[in-house]
Amino acid sequence: MSSAGVGHPGRIVVVGSLNADLTIYCERLPQPGETVQGNGFAVNPGGKSANQAVAAARLGGHVSLVGAVGEDANGNMLEASVAGAGVDVSHVRTSSEPTGVAVIAVDARGENNIIISAGANGTLSPADVAGAGDVLEGAAVVSLCLEVSTDTVLAAAQAGHDAGATVLLNLSPYAEIPSALAGLADVLLVNAHEAALFLASEIPGADAPAEEWDAVRERFAGHGIRQVLVTLGSQGSVVLDSLAAPGARVTRVQPTTVGAVDTTGAGDAFTGAVAVRLAAGDALADAAAFASVAAALATTRKGTQAAYPEAADVERRLGTA
Repeated sequence: MSSAGVGHPGRIVVVGSLNADLTIYCERLPQPGETVQGNGFAVNPGGKSANQAVAAARLGGHVSLVGAVGEDANGNMLEASVAGAGVDVSHVRTSSEPTGVAVIAVDARGENNIIISAGANGTLSPADVAGAGDVLEGAAVVSLCLEVSTDTVLAAAQAGHDAGATVLLNLSPYAEIPSALAGLADVLLVNAHEAALFLASEIPGADAPAEEWDAVRERFAGHGIRQVLVTLGSQGSVVLDSLAAPGARVTRVQPTTVGAVDTTGAGDAFTGAVAVRLAAGDALADAAAFASVAAALATTRKGTQAAYPEAADVERRLGTA
């Protein structure tokens, strides 16, 4: 298992997707075959990887993004947003395919549903990973999700592993992954649904006895994954750590309560925050507690990247400012 902080202190390399978010707001989400009236529309920068990179940079991380956009207005918007947050975009290339898009509906409670078209993200390849060797070789954390091809994710995970970085794999949007990729993940970040699909078994609730969660930890360890962070929405999260002392292998992280306006991208804010704290050398449970606050604060404003908090905002809520 790699140690966070190896390589350039705090450097995070995010490999993956950039999307233009086409968001429409409505009182409630439509049922199949139903049309509902919208009450607002916006085009914003998004994509899980771009969001994670921006979230990490706004929280003080030293971040590089490896990805692809189209030669179009959406691509220009995305590069400007990501670079404006302080992310290094020297390895975001232009593709002949249009920039990826996500069509998002958000209801009055802040809940959403999303449809994605990959576009240029589908062209990101292991060759792009090889071309980013200068930043990957100096990484403390390599952050990955599944909005680009599995071959590309696997190449990035291998490059991060070879560089001594902590490989953080967000198993979203869910897909089955090869055992080689699972084995390269130092930290697996999943929600309860993704965890259940990965293990092909039911996941206990947040208040379940520690021994039930310890059994889940052992099942993940059977896949070669030693550290897992399971997010449980309004119930907080659970850290499963096979590397911790026996009495500390299951840690519950309490949720942060806020008045949510838009939950779009909150999971990406959580991932970016975890990456920042792992890159700073924090234990996974401490990183999860920090990320809980960052993700909650991100839901208090509309949109994704523009809604992400800065480190001072999180520290103020934690009482550590």
